[in-house]
Amino acid sequence: MIKKYLLCGLTGWCMEVFWTGMGSALHKDKKLTSNTSIWMFPIYATAIIIEPLCRKLCSRKKGPAIRGMIYSLCIFATEFCSGAFLKKRGCCPWDYSKAKFNIKGIVRLDYLPVWFVVGLIYEKILCPDVKYFKHHAK
Repeated sequence: MIKKYLLCGLTGWCMEVFWTGMGSALHKDKKLTSNTSIWMFPIYATAIIIEPLCRKLCSRKKGPAIRGMIYSLCIFATEFCSGAFLKKRGCCPWDYSKAKFNIKGIVRLDYLPVWFVVGLIYEKILCPDVKYFKHHAK
């Protein structure tokens, strides 16, 4: 379990470094400067909760759209709770208050597609042995 916790934290850090580096390209930073915070490691590491959730959802033959949405909601909840906790202490490493679809400057609703994909990435990392089901409309 400790190994998976560390894997989730490191995976999140790497994704954040990539994301912020690509974001700096939008600001014409040719160095593609990235940034993150030590606080982010335990936040990303909480993705470990996706493993039992994944196993339950897959055993009930839920498709990737349902699983991705559930993971997105879990990520939003984690982001909001951890962000609110850190913000009260003046150490929240992100501030979305200038973004159009923000909630208290802590969560950006327009990040839903990002968290959807991130949740499915964590699912693949944490549950490589699980048989995944695609939802087929009848």
